[in-house]
Amino acid sequence: MYQTLKKVALSVFPKKMLFENEVFFRSIFSFHLAGKNHECTVCGRGNKRFIEIPDCDLLCPFCGSRSRTRRLYSLLVESNLIYGKILHFSPSRSVYRLLKKNQNISYFSTDYEDEFIAEYKYDITQIPLENDFFDMIICYHILEHIEDDKKAMAELFRVLKPNGICVIQTPFKEGNIYEDFSKKTTEARLEAFGQEDHVRIYSVEGLQKRLKENGFQNVEIKTFSANERYGFTEETVLIAKK
Repeated sequence: MYQTLKKVALSVFPKKMLFENEVFFRSIFSFHLAGKNHECTVCGRGNKRFIEIPDCDLLCPFCGSRSRTRRLYSLLVESNLIYGKILHFSPSRSVYRLLKKNQNISYFSTDYEDEFIAEYKYDITQIPLENDFFDMIICYHILEHIEDDKKAMAELFRVLKPNGICVIQTPFKEGNIYEDFSKKTTEARLEAFGQEDHVRIYSVEGLQKRLKENGFQNVEIKTFSANERYGFTEETVLIAKK
């Protein structure tokens, strides 16, 4: 039902209009899901159930947040990381809306491929800002798309202030990092890495080691368990500190 309504909406309304009025449209289509069984940590709405989408993730019917988005925002709030200058790569719309209107921070949203709502178009391997600029960086599901990830990590370290925090997540596998730059077609990358625009699959320890090799000496691995009420799945997040 959800996917059908989404396809209809995209065929009728311009994408920009849908994005700008997403919360309104969702409130109309999802009013029957209001309830107390579950709670979204992003929009704060209670609901009868989260919506399961084709990749088996759980979507909030009212703000569209994924499980990892809800976990991210909960982590930022509980760890008091929402302050100062924040750089956010390819932000989810639900978190973008909250951080964009927060008057207590300077929020820099960026998306290089114009697939997300963002004010800037920074190349993560060559960020056009001075050293020691940001207090916090959100780099969620970005590095697995970047061929020169070592240069990207060095740039993240460079523009982060001393004692600044970089919150990082990617898909993970057991064992070692798997990357093969000879795979150039979407078909080959889909087969090798699980998505047509990915260029590698990290292991948790492999990503930690590579971050340390490119500036970050303090990289904490945080593992979270599932939580049915908030629609959280089991996740691993890396917290890299300068």
